Amino acid sequence: MPISAVVFDFFGTLTPSTPAAVWDGHAARSAAPLGIDPARWRATLDASFPERAAGALGDLKETFRTLARRCGRDPDEATLEAACAARVTAQRELFAPRPDAVSTLAAIRERGHPVGVLSDCTVELADAWVSLPLAEHVDAVVLSCEVGRRKPDPELFRMIADRLGAAPADCLYVGDGGGSELTGATACGMTAYMLRADDWHDNDAHAREDDWTGPALRSLPDVLDVLDGCSPRCQDVSKGR
Repeated sequence: MPISAVVFDFFGTLTPSTPAAVWDGHAARSAAPLGIDPARWRATLDASFPERAAGALGDLKETFRTLARRCGRDPDEATLEAACAARVTAQRELFAPRPDAVSTLAAIRERGHPVGVLSDCTVELADAWVSLPLAEHVDAVVLSCEVGRRKPDPELFRMIADRLGAAPADCLYVGDGGGSELTGATACGMTAYMLRADDWHDNDAHAREDDWTGPALRSLPDVLDVLDGCSPRCQDVSKGR
């Protein structure tokens, strides 16, 4: 299996999984300045994810203005700024990488393989990307909110491969399965592995491929086994282990 580049999903892959309770708590923090019921605000955020992930609602302030109005509120600038600040703080907590993420990316690049990140995400990640500790270990990035497309749109996979200077067929794709990404990557010719780490069951992901029967890895460093031509410490997902 010739591999010239490695592409990672971001949330739940390079970062730890995020349980529903954490998303609830984070929604409550930005709902408070707006005076909106936290459960309603969480539902509004969830319902608007396809728009937000495609960058269709503008920057964070404009996004929150639109969503607040959908909840029957018309916040002033100070209220919007307070809600946005709460959101940014909460989101940045979710951008912290897994403990073994930086070392894994560094080791991949030491082996001569460029690293890419392909993420379905909203403007908060795009705004923060260059300041994140992972950024300096990534050669190319494609963020859905910047290009107006979401997984499993085949153009996204072709785009990240092109930015890495590789053909899709020469790319290894690793993700937790959110957004039907593994099926999408495979359809474009990439070799796809699910990262099914110990916290996989805790992740509250959009359209996750829980029925994925392809190869899976237990940890990020197992990617190095794949690149080195060894048998990775895979899970037998068909047996649910």
